[in-house]
Amino acid sequence: MRDKIQKIIDKIRPRLQADGGDMELIDVDEKQGIVKVRLVGACAHCPMSRITLKQGVESEIKKAVPEVKEVAAV
Repeated sequence: MRDKIQKIIDKIRPRLQADGGDMELIDVDEKQGIVKVRLVGACAHCPMSRITLKQGVESEIKKAVPEVKEVAAV
């Protein structure tokens, strides 16, 4: 599951980098269905990062890996 999620993040990453940000995969709790990521660069302090995380990143990951219930920033 972790490899699958990492591949999705790698596909999303160029869009974040285009705005001066990035994202790192920190942890995948397969039992709980929770993915933890760290937003870095411009994304770390952007007021829109929560929207990007939930509507962009989380929706893409959930689409590809239905077992994921939540993506959380740490």
